[in-house]
Amino acid sequence: MKFLLVFDFDHTIIDENSDTWIVKCAPERELPNGLRNSYQPGHWTEYMGRVFVYLGDNGVKEDEMKRTMTTIPFTAGMIDLLGFIGENKELFHCIIVSDSNTVFIDWILKAADFHNVFDEVFTNPAAFSSTGYLTVKHFHAHHCAKCPKNLCKRKVLKEFLDKQLERGVSYTQIVYIGDGGNDLCPVMFLKKNDIAMPRQGYTLEKKISQLAQSLSPVQCSVLVWSSAIDIMSYLKLLIKE
Repeated sequence: MKFLLVFDFDHTIIDENSDTWIVKCAPERELPNGLRNSYQPGHWTEYMGRVFVYLGDNGVKEDEMKRTMTTIPFTAGMIDLLGFIGENKELFHCIIVSDSNTVFIDWILKAADFHNVFDEVFTNPAAFSSTGYLTVKHFHAHHCAKCPKNLCKRKVLKEFLDKQLERGVSYTQIVYIGDGGNDLCPVMFLKKNDIAMPRQGYTLEKKISQLAQSLSPVQCSVLVWSSAIDIMSYLKLLIKE
């Protein structure tokens, strides 16, 4: 009896977008218009690459970035939820699938001592170059028309489950916790026994209810949350059963 918990990161585990939070390190805490307007839909990773070059050009160093990132607040109730999961690790496998990057997620989880709660983190690989600039790469290549070029979360989830099956691990239920438009693709992959937990008032919740209105609802159950305490209450019921 193992449950798989799949978490998004930005606006789910943390209450902000880690990629936009880093702008606090920029001169005057903002980006020049030309850079800000250079984003093209579906190409966020490339845009962030340019942001990191701008920060590096302006002398922003790794330690300053790390200090800034570790001030991001966790979502309401999330510290309690992650503590609860940590205490019940024998019942839960826990992964993050995020469009952030390895450096940011690693910093934030380690600073709060939550890195041991998660079994695996799937996100864009990032590293500091020899000149001290942060660089970020696409997580993978895929053929999904619905997802940004660098990451299809459904593909990540499907490959993870396939690999676990090869190891003889299957799950009683998958609980998917997220907020964004790019969380819809993996949610549509979930089966009848699984549960999607979209954050109240965010894009994922809106997209799921639009599907229900157009009479093509998702297969899984849906439970909306506004505080991570709502998620914890559900998990407590789950392990009582």
